[in-house]
Amino acid sequence: MKILLFTERNLKEIIRDPVNLFFALVFPLILLALFSVINSAIPADAGNTMYEIGNIAPGIATFGLVFMCLFSGMLISKDRETSFLTRLFTSPMTPFDFIAGYTLPVIVLSVVQSVITFIVSLFLGLHFTAGILLAVALAIPLSILYVGLGLLLGSFLNDKAVGGICGGMITNIAGWLSGVWIPLDLIGGAFKTTAEIFPFYHSVEAAKAAIGGNYGAILPHLAVVLGYAAVIYALAVVVFRYKMTGDKT
Repeated sequence: MKILLFTERNLKEIIRDPVNLFFALVFPLILLALFSVINSAIPADAGNTMYEIGNIAPGIATFGLVFMCLFSGMLISKDRETSFLTRLFTSPMTPFDFIAGYTLPVIVLSVVQSVITFIVSLFLGLHFTAGILLAVALAIPLSILYVGLGLLLGSFLNDKAVGGICGGMITNIAGWLSGVWIPLDLIGGAFKTTAEIFPFYHSVEAAKAAIGGNYGAILPHLAVVLGYAAVIYALAVVVFRYKMTGDKT
């Protein structure tokens, strides 16, 4: 019950801000529409499939989740700066209660965002397959990665710093290294090699494989995403628990 109440409170705090709602639910749809317009302007015989809906939809759906890092980081940093979190540390809530309460609303919002993106994609020409449901499920490990980043940064940075890092730097890094903005095969070389080291590229490729029905290609990409998510989330939990212990003393 403590976890559910804390989760409900955090979810309300996130969606109460209209800016959060815009970036969580509206901005991905704007990108989806923009890329669809670009694709319609490309001649059919040009041979360029980058902006086809089957490539755009999974890319936008996974890229949109990067804002979950911003939401969770801002929420935690504000709770810490307003002493709300410090007061809660004196309550019977355990470290697990806090961590779960910050994680669950982000997972819920991530799944909702992914579902909305794919529903709109269906109206733009994406064919419904079971792979869409699998692509939605892939939003969960990626959201854990981003909430881990938010939990880590929000534990020791103020909200302005979190906004700059999560809303600016990480968003741009994810956009470029995921191949959403421009195909990595077109650039090639060291840039592509570097991008393949990070989880952003693999999250998009896993979602593309799910949409395309190439289920055998999902696991290698998913393994990279899960590896990053496990390491970053574990580090975030250690830092958060350390801060929690320090604020109690």
